[in-house]
Amino acid sequence: MAALVLVRPRDRWIAGVCSGLARRFGMSPNVMRLIFVISCALPGPQFLLYIALWIVMPSE
Repeated sequence: MAALVLVRPRDRWIAGVCSGLARRFGMSPNVMRLIFVISCALPGPQFLLYIALWIVMPSE
């Protein structure tokens, strides 16, 4: 059984971070995007985490 790796897929919107996370956790990319947008209304470093993942996650 192959391990699911965290990569940014080619079928992506802005950076592919939400698509990569959704694929890794078996979710729809649109659900992950919605979760991210809603979480931005809460206090915390969500946007900085998104940028860090954009830099760290390799492209497919």
